[in-house]
Amino acid sequence: MFMKQFILRWLIQCLALVVVLHIVSGVSAANLETVLIAALVLGLLNVFVRPILLVLTLPLNILSLGLFTLIINAFLFSVAARFVKGFSVNGFWSAFWAALLFSVISFLLNQLFLGPEERVHVHRFSSSPPEQPERRNVIDVEKGSDTTVESDDRPDPTLHPPL
Repeated sequence: MFMKQFILRWLIQCLALVVVLHIVSGVSAANLETVLIAALVLGLLNVFVRPILLVLTLPLNILSLGLFTLIINAFLFSVAARFVKGFSVNGFWSAFWAALLFSVISFLLNQLFLGPEERVHVHRFSSSPPEQPERRNVIDVEKGSDTTVESDDRPDPTLHPPL
């Protein structure tokens, strides 16, 4: 199952990169093999290097209200171009727009192609309890195992005291 998700996410990134190559001038790839390798390198950089950079630049990110993350993404796009022969990014602004577009397209394609369990979900608390308690899968942090719990979607009064 993990390998299937990995390949699907990699193919989504490849497709997003192909779209970026056609839209953003200053970003190019020699052939399809280069696109496949560049997408893999971008994915690895985003998994391993990006979190470290986000922690190191946390004060700048806070002061810029998170906009410095766009600079980090552009930097990683440029780094990927240095690692992959045949993949080039000409200048900061090309890297900036390519990284921004790549992120948006990847997000949209992930929402379209991935199953509901891998998608980003936004839950809203309701003031009235549902008629039937909803069953949810929850990861127990202390035990590290998946468990199913009953939930009534009511906020915890200790976390949100009445005004």
